[in-house]
Amino acid sequence: MTEWFEEWFGEEYLHLYPHRDEAEAAAVVALLARTPAWRPGGRVLDCCCGAGRHSQAFEAAGARVVGLDLSAPLLARARQHTAAALVRADLRALPIRPGSMDLTVSLFTSFGYFADDAEHAAALGGMAGTVRPGGWFAIDFLHDAVVRGSLVADEVLRLAGATVRVTRQLLEEGRYVCKTIHLADGRRFQERVRLFSPDELATLCAAAGLVVRHRYGDYHGAPLGPESPRVILLAERPA
Repeated sequence: MTEWFEEWFGEEYLHLYPHRDEAEAAAVVALLARTPAWRPGGRVLDCCCGAGRHSQAFEAAGARVVGLDLSAPLLARARQHTAAALVRADLRALPIRPGSMDLTVSLFTSFGYFADDAEHAAALGGMAGTVRPGGWFAIDFLHDAVVRGSLVADEVLRLAGATVRVTRQLLEEGRYVCKTIHLADGRRFQERVRLFSPDELATLCAAAGLVVRHRYGDYHGAPLGPESPRVILLAERPA
């Protein structure tokens, strides 16, 4: 059975979201560049790199970047903007040599897409496994409490000049948030993301052999708090 992320991150996604926020990508890369995770010339693995905006920002900051994504259309778009080495692969089967990266990142909620938590744990473990001893892993994720408390159930938006209806609901006792995009021609696309709390993400990191050293609540490095819009964890693989 085709999974939702195999259908959605294609031509329709590129049409509706042609220009994600480049300034936002630069901000999170600048945040990571201020931490011990960073050194000029370091090797960075950008997991679920999409159209390459973070890979491009890492390159501009002096990193040697490998971008990885499952979507062929998004990788084709990334090749227009970045010289990073780009690999098409599933996050659950990373074709990356273990311990080869100085920094591996999962940015802009590119995690939590799978059907069960065993897959999530295996995926995060695989990402962590690419990090060398003394290297770092960063994950940028939804803040579960904020999502649950501010969910907009139904709204009409203009995306790339098109009018679309967006509906959202919490599923499985609030463990998943489901967003459905209804196009005018009758087609529908769905995003389904597991809502992990900051502590649950930290537990997954610990199970993968990582130690969380920093917790941020936005792309400018504010401390993580109850109202923070994002959860950004920076974890080290002990030497």
